[in-house]
Amino acid sequence: MSSTAKTGPVAASVVGAATAPRRAAHLALRIAGTAARRILMLIVLLAVVFAAVELLPGDAASASAERGESAADLAARRHLLGLDRPLWERFADWMTALPTGDLGTSARGQKVTELLADPLPNTLVLAVTAFAITVVLSLLLGCWAAARPGRLTDRIIGHTSTAAFAVPEFVMSAVLLLVLSLWTGWLPAVTVTGGDGKPATWTMLIMPVLALVIPQTGWNTRVVRGALADQAATPHVEAAHLDGVPVHRILLRHQLPGAVPAIATGMATSTGLLFGGTVVVETVFNYPGIGSVLAGAVAARDTPLIAGVVICAGAVVSLVLLAADLIRYAVLGARA
Repeated sequence: MSSTAKTGPVAASVVGAATAPRRAAHLALRIAGTAARRILMLIVLLAVVFAAVELLPGDAASASAERGESAADLAARRHLLGLDRPLWERFADWMTALPTGDLGTSARGQKVTELLADPLPNTLVLAVTAFAITVVLSLLLGCWAAARPGRLTDRIIGHTSTAAFAVPEFVMSAVLLLVLSLWTGWLPAVTVTGGDGKPATWTMLIMPVLALVIPQTGWNTRVVRGALADQAATPHVEAAHLDGVPVHRILLRHQLPGAVPAIATGMATSTGLLFGGTVVVETVFNYPGIGSVLAGAVAARDTPLIAGVVICAGAVVSLVLLAADLIRYAVLGARA
């Protein structure tokens, strides 16, 4: 009997060591499958972009045509831009060049990578700053509300976060312009760029960042609060309450670790909304990012440039989603 008791932990450790490689291989397969799905989604999205631009009235040749040009000149420009080729052939050529980092040539003859070299970093600065602030505020507000379930603080945070998320970014931008620029004069109404193509002063980032942070914080605060509420109903959390463990300790040591997968997934999912809002906010504040580039590309029916913006934004969102998946797998795998 004592011999069995002594060998029990040894046997368990041997079994655990034997199953560790299997778990690692299973995790690697899940990650590879997730990455493959993300890549496939990007390819489908790019195909939809090519088709959508094709369905718009006019094309890049007619959009860039000058007054008085003849039909022959227009046909020659279409041939030069390759618009007389089938859509699937143009899409295949663009996708074939993509792995080499070639995003094609715009309708005006410039390399898409060169056109995005300055605006893309500006957009990433804006988006990353807004996302980081959103994560911090959402965790603080969500935990604060979860520490006082059903009380006035919880209700105020819940209603305020719902209202914040319901306000579109362009409305939030207009309100911020009205209050912080026109009424008070605290901040500049538009972004002025310096010689390097970046905002002249850091204060010009404040209103665009706030216009993104406020709605996204509203959404993610609800996500954090919901995830913590789900954890509050688990047996080990209820047992900790019955044992008289302080509320803040239960929140930080029992609820929050278990809620990490749901919170990470929710916040990663919101990055798509964040990038969509970035395009609007950049246009309102004249911010030198990919928003203005995308707006001009759509007006010019410039398919390679539109696809270049989409693939850059899609790649960033996919990487964030993949990171959230890794966090979820790591947490769930540690519990298994």
